[in-house]
Amino acid sequence: MNKLPFILLFCFATAQLSAQTDTLGLPSPTEDLLEGYSQGQDEDGSFDYNDLLDRLSHLRRRPLDLNQATANDLAEFPFLTDLQRIALPEYRSKYGNLVSIFELQAVPGYDVATIKQLLPFVSVKEPGLLDQAPQTISNSRHQVLLRWSRQLEEKAGYKMPNDSIPSRYAGSPDQLYFRYRFTKGDRISAGITAEKDAGEAFFKGSNKKGFDFYSAHVFIKNPIRRVKSLALGDYSVTMGQGLLIYQGFAPRKSALSTLVSRSGKQLRPFTSVSEFDFFRGAAAIIDLGKKLELLAFASTRQRDANLDTEDDTEDPDAFFATSLQTSGLHRTASELADRGAIRQNSAGATLKYRGRRLQVGANALYEHLDKPLQRRQDLYNQFYFNGQTLLNLSLDYGFTLRNVYFFGETARSRNGAISAVNGLVAALDRRVDVAIVLRNFDRDYQSLNAKPFAETSGGLNEKGAYFGLQAQPTKRWRINAYFDQWRHDWLRFGVDAPSNGNEWLGRVTFTQKRKLEAYAQLRSEKKEENYSGEPTQVDRLTVRHNLQGRLHLALKLGPAVEWRSRLDLGSSAASGTTIEGMSIFQEFIIKPLSSPFTASTRFAIFSTGGYDVRFYSFERDVLNDFSIPAYYDRGSRFYANLGYRLSSELRLELRYATTYYPGVEEVGTGNEATIGNRRSEVKVQLRGEF
Repeated sequence: MNKLPFILLFCFATAQLSAQTDTLGLPSPTEDLLEGYSQGQDEDGSFDYNDLLDRLSHLRRRPLDLNQATANDLAEFPFLTDLQRIALPEYRSKYGNLVSIFELQAVPGYDVATIKQLLPFVSVKEPGLLDQAPQTISNSRHQVLLRWSRQLEEKAGYKMPNDSIPSRYAGSPDQLYFRYRFTKGDRISAGITAEKDAGEAFFKGSNKKGFDFYSAHVFIKNPIRRVKSLALGDYSVTMGQGLLIYQGFAPRKSALSTLVSRSGKQLRPFTSVSEFDFFRGAAAIIDLGKKLELLAFASTRQRDANLDTEDDTEDPDAFFATSLQTSGLHRTASELADRGAIRQNSAGATLKYRGRRLQVGANALYEHLDKPLQRRQDLYNQFYFNGQTLLNLSLDYGFTLRNVYFFGETARSRNGAISAVNGLVAALDRRVDVAIVLRNFDRDYQSLNAKPFAETSGGLNEKGAYFGLQAQPTKRWRINAYFDQWRHDWLRFGVDAPSNGNEWLGRVTFTQKRKLEAYAQLRSEKKEENYSGEPTQVDRLTVRHNLQGRLHLALKLGPAVEWRSRLDLGSSAASGTTIEGMSIFQEFIIKPLSSPFTASTRFAIFSTGGYDVRFYSFERDVLNDFSIPAYYDRGSRFYANLGYRLSSELRLELRYATTYYPGVEEVGTGNEATIGNRRSEVKVQLRGEF
């Protein structure tokens, strides 16, 4: 495909630029976090975007009072650095409560761009009126959300079985989602969530009770004296820097180059539809006095697992799990056989000291599986956890010294292996922040839930050093950059020898108040993998070099219309072969101030040499949902979203999206294959709040 016409179109379409904040959804920096997270999805194969989206959506409806917010409360905003979270309580302790949100400009580390990101989610109550509003029924809200979606083209899994389709899907192509949530101020949250994925049965077969997945929670703040939080049902837990556990969205490397530490709330209600990344039972945070608090929890739940047994035994109790599944899909006979095949019992505790500038935590996590985990042995996974019982212990800390925040965690698994991560974020002056993260993970460290800041998941078999920089030489210009170097001392899947890698990113952003945003970005990644050329007796390694450049420009056409354009160019070189690719899109976001209608639409064209050159791009969707597809091969993509506010309580949203692959007779493989060169999806959502 000739790239020149599209590049000229891009330059013409974006002669003027856009605003900082997405008028229909998340702040632009949060999109950067999500796209950065997608870059690493092939490393762990599972991730949950909706956890973050639901938290921000809740804060949009229940803004956080900045005059009461602690540093821990501000951790809900993924685009704030540790220094910014700490700076606000420090400012209030010196100068008293804020009079206006815009007084944030006087708080160290808060610039106009940061304040604009916060605006939809925060408020400032009038001094003297705090805590005087009675907790009456007027604080109570009921939220109901119904969503239906379906792919229009029929997949092979819905047809009659044949030699190429041995097992058809158990249910219809419809994907259904239901959620009810009751809240009373910020003290009480209770709700139920239910989901049926496409291909799963509904009120028949394996799901005679309706949906394939149900989740329920009750979460209460300060229910009784000394109990700060109480969770019943499904909940999420975070500990330290993620070497033991970090449930929910955990940021990876992104253009937000100084957001590197794990600093989320220790205990949250679980409201997402991830079918593995949560606990089910009870948990509480107890105030022990003298700045000490205790988080304690217990959980029991069924997990999907692939079971096997020894060939020469007839003992029904001799089954073992060869892997734990995380897809949450139960469509075929084999997937249904894995459903709830193993019970995971978990218990843990964190004893934390919270001083003004120092926080220290001692963490313990115990896991027990009712059937042993016995992976199929390969060289690369011989140090992975096998067995039924796992115990992890760790110490974590956070410490502020003037304009520097230090953080870290050191963890030990039951086999004696050690993993550690330590870092700092420093404000060199009001315009320059730097971040450093050093990590050293033993190859035999074992954990079922670790998600530290690193190149790979699991907190094992990695040594590395990360350096990040954010500089704002003027109000309109910002520079973000990072460099990460790592080494794996043992084999990995698809890498049959110890290996090295490095990655760097540079971005220069120009903004103009309420009107302009533009950035140019270059990202390079080099990592070793098995050589794919002529076969040899022993696999040798080669370096794959992925290089991608991006221009992102936009124009605020008026108070109700925003226009965005993006051009991505990239290449991937390995084993003596280089492939290239490009992607370009044009997008309109429309939100009239006095109209019940909102809309957004995008048209994208992409042409790449294959999956190794792919471009991730955040797509707007119905509220509380979104996607980040990878554009690769050759084709085009279009989507349109339309929202209409039926009343002050009800909102209806529609979405249509389609991807076209010219010259292709079939899209996908196996049960997911469709005849033709197009993939299309429709989605309808009704959301009410009373």
